[in-house]
Amino acid sequence: AVSQWRAQPPLAVDECPPPLFETMADDEQESPFIKLKSKQEEIFEVEREVACRSVTVKNMVEDTGSDTPVPLPMVDSKILIKVIEYCKYHNNAEQNAQKPTEEDKNNWDKEFVKVDDETLFNLILAANYLDIKSLLDLTCKTVADEIKGKTPEEIRVRFNIKNDFTPEEEEEVKRENAWCEER
Repeated sequence: AVSQWRAQPPLAVDECPPPLFETMADDEQESPFIKLKSKQEEIFEVEREVACRSVTVKNMVEDTGSDTPVPLPMVDSKILIKVIEYCKYHNNAEQNAQKPTEEDKNNWDKEFVKVDDETLFNLILAANYLDIKSLLDLTCKTVADEIKGKTPEEIRVRFNIKNDFTPEEEEEVKRENAWCEER
């Protein structure tokens, strides 16, 4: 028998692919859920289209199928819960017939990032690892907004950063970057 190959339309950016090889009977349906395994090996069952907002998860599902949990050894359970919450909200916002306004989404995002510094920085790391651009942009912008308009000393105090420059080194850095201050 000759195999029949059909060209498939390209996938949307956040759309999960079908499995590479069909192993199910014709009457079985592909699960609408994907299991994600956190750093602590906790399993989270997530809707396929929500999970595939992560390019990393989408690629893993494409490579290995969706039968086994997708290992996410760089993402703590507590942070994965927050990432799933973010992805669910934005997925539902896009799918909902009565889409929330941009203002509603922006207000939700502002509330979402009202977290302690450790959680915020772990969300940045998770968004980067999972390749969720909108979450990475949101979390990085939140940190940038905290820094904007502050002196280096104020930034050190705000983020508890130790100044390891000698006074001479600090003066040299100021001289080399004087153009930054000329506005």
